[in-house]
Amino acid sequence: MNVAHEVNFDGLIGPSHNYGGLSDGNLASAANSGDIANPREAALQGLEKMRMLMGHGLIQGVLPPLPRPNFDLLVSAGFRGTDAQIIEAAAKTAPRLLKAAYSASSMWTANAATVSPSADTDDGRLHLTTANLSTMLHRAQEHPDTTASLVSIFADDEKFAIHGALPMNPDFSDEGAANHVRLCGSHGEKGVELFVFGREAGESTTGFPARQTRLASESVARAHGLKSDRSVFVRQSRAAIDAGAFHNDVVSVGALDTLFFHELAFEDTDAAMEAIRKASAGLFEFQPVMVPLADVPIEDAIRAYLFNSQLLKMPGEDRLVLVAPTETEDTESTRAYCERLVDSNGPIGKVIYADVRQSMRNGGGPACLRLRVVMTEDEIDACHQGVLMDDETIDELQGVVRKTYRDRLAPSDLADPDFADECREAREALLSVLDLEGLCW
Repeated sequence: MNVAHEVNFDGLIGPSHNYGGLSDGNLASAANSGDIANPREAALQGLEKMRMLMGHGLIQGVLPPLPRPNFDLLVSAGFRGTDAQIIEAAAKTAPRLLKAAYSASSMWTANAATVSPSADTDDGRLHLTTANLSTMLHRAQEHPDTTASLVSIFADDEKFAIHGALPMNPDFSDEGAANHVRLCGSHGEKGVELFVFGREAGESTTGFPARQTRLASESVARAHGLKSDRSVFVRQSRAAIDAGAFHNDVVSVGALDTLFFHELAFEDTDAAMEAIRKASAGLFEFQPVMVPLADVPIEDAIRAYLFNSQLLKMPGEDRLVLVAPTETEDTESTRAYCERLVDSNGPIGKVIYADVRQSMRNGGGPACLRLRVVMTEDEIDACHQGVLMDDETIDELQGVVRKTYRDRLAPSDLADPDFADECREAREALLSVLDLEGLCW
């Protein structure tokens, strides 16, 4: 068995972070639409979360923000002229499209891709499939630039396989790792990959959109060369989606042998647990931890993002650690449950609260901000080293953020043509720190 580590690649929050309210089904995004955002504070909060996890002995990576505004999107919509003319015209005639072109939603890298470690794949390579995010326009534009970033970071094709996004069709709607959980005995051992979908291909649903299809999940599993008896496909409950759980990671999170989930997470909980037990037989002893509806109402779970937390094996800890947003601590039912959870002598032994309030106000907690990539030590050495964080690099990135990011940004500010230049200059400075200048415009 190869020694392997779970490397968390967090999204570096971009300078255009704003509360545009573009995400249907995301209650926080809708509630805060039009409010004043603080991109500088948001990025600094994210970087401090990375620093905190590094301090606990974990390996931390980062993915850079994507180029914003996306002039390709605006030009495709028929806008012409200089950059300033395009911005001015879009602001007057298509302000919602301009907000989409400026969206900083790539910060939530749980949606960037689905990842299968080399221990699970038939060719022994680490596989990543970029999510097409086809349900929402502001996210559907991300995949070409996300793929370019992944190719730059995981360039060794003897160790890594990067797959482009699935077809941009509703039947292939794919939201990445936000609907995927890997369970295992230890990171370097063979595991079980759990894919959670909200609808079948061709199926119509009412209410909030079900963003992941079974066909998309099955297509990713096939492309990654996963064994069918170690792949589990489970349907997310309609009740959870309609309550605001737009991704499975709003009601479920897993690590190693443990799945932590809300009672309403899955359409058929008993069948889901049995399928995971069957797939994990002979590999590890599966440990489900279900939070009863009577203890935590689904509305509280979603508002506090109890499950949109990072569940981690930290050095020196004999049980898993849950890194939850401070909103979980501020909500009575979720705080009380976490206290009981720690005292229960179950697989989760500690809860740490992280302040990511700027991200939370736009609908993304600690789990949204990271893409988990299980890597052997050889794979870690083979990836682009500039994106692996240390305190000095975080200091440099924070210096760029303090110098180039605004501390106040309203959606109406996107109409300022000078802001496009600010965003480009900030991103170029960040890419220079990460030694990724090849991704500059």
